[in-house]
Amino acid sequence: MTLDWAQGELAEGLRCYRSRKFFAAHEHWESVWLVTKGPPKAFLQALIQLAAALHHFQRGNARGAASLMRSAIHRLESYPDSFEGIAVVSLCEEISEWQEKLKTEDTPADFAPPQIRVCG
Repeated sequence: MTLDWAQGELAEGLRCYRSRKFFAAHEHWESVWLVTKGPPKAFLQALIQLAAALHHFQRGNARGAASLMRSAIHRLESYPDSFEGIAVVSLCEEISEWQEKLKTEDTPADFAPPQIRVCG
């Protein structure tokens, strides 16, 4: 199965993520995750964990956000530079920056979520 970020639940989840509606993004992506197998399933799980982490952060749970971000980046680091149409390296770099911010401050002043960039 190839993940198509231009339509359906993946596209809607991406739209929600970019609008900072992280719980909704998580829900859209989870509906695809449930029927996906193999490496794309674990990849989607990482994106779902990232969305859940940012949802926790929005609700004031920095510790929960940090934990889920660790899980997400751990999964993502095993993928190539680009996977299923997503720029993985830049996403991992931005998640790492967030992890550093969460270690030093409860609420990063410049709250800009890690960007999920569709390539190709």
